[in-house]
Amino acid sequence: MTRIPLSALIGLAITAAYFLAAIFAPLIAPYGFADVVGGVWDPSSAKFLLGTDSIGRDLLSRMIYGGRTTIAIATAATVLSFTTGSILGFTAAVIGGWVDQVLSRTVDLLMSIPSLIFALVVLSVMPVTVVTLILVMGLLDSTRVFRLARAVAVDITVMDFVEAARLRGEGRMWIIFREILPNALSPLVAEMGMRFIFQVLLLSTLSFLGLGVQPPMADWGGIVKSNKDGIVYGIPAALYPAIAIALLAISVNLVADWVLTRTSSLKGGRGG
Repeated sequence: MTRIPLSALIGLAITAAYFLAAIFAPLIAPYGFADVVGGVWDPSSAKFLLGTDSIGRDLLSRMIYGGRTTIAIATAATVLSFTTGSILGFTAAVIGGWVDQVLSRTVDLLMSIPSLIFALVVLSVMPVTVVTLILVMGLLDSTRVFRLARAVAVDITVMDFVEAARLRGEGRMWIIFREILPNALSPLVAEMGMRFIFQVLLLSTLSFLGLGVQPPMADWGGIVKSNKDGIVYGIPAALYPAIAIALLAISVNLVADWVLTRTSSLKGGRGG
């Protein structure tokens, strides 16, 4: 049995704690996410562990519920981006020809526009809902996944076991899911951790700019926005979400690095 390194254990523990807190937020949070329970920016105390926010809501409860929203949307957008990007990238590599050219040039065009600007333009003309955020974030990020998946798949499709599958008469779907995908998991898993954190940062940025999660819902970017004026007076309320995002990013990347090492060592020379 392979021993899990300490860094990966720490990353797993912190990441698991984040996701468990998101799942069980109503049971963990001491107050409702919209309940006004104190004064404006009350300091930390036994009653309010992180103090209160700009209108007197318990900041710890807001952080827990905000983490739930942030993690849920970022996870859904990451799954969408990898599902879409990987399938299209593998398809472009396997089919090649004009299909590859059309998909690749379309992706190049989309990637030439900064993701944040593209998202701001789209969200400014569409109703900002959770579903809209997931679709916009996931589809925009799928272009990065497409490039990685295609690059990996192009190298795999010229290997002997893929040629053997073609000679056996296997279809394209078999080759994609049984031959290419198992051998492409290593870089895709490592990239998934990075893209998940990117989605967290993108969502937080959109909420800070007013085009992300809308009140009364809370996410970490919205908490920063509503408490940013307190920094001038030495109120740390806006810093807690930044610390939460940084800690989540570190823990997820520790796990992704370990999974990358494991999949690289276990990956055989063939898929099916």
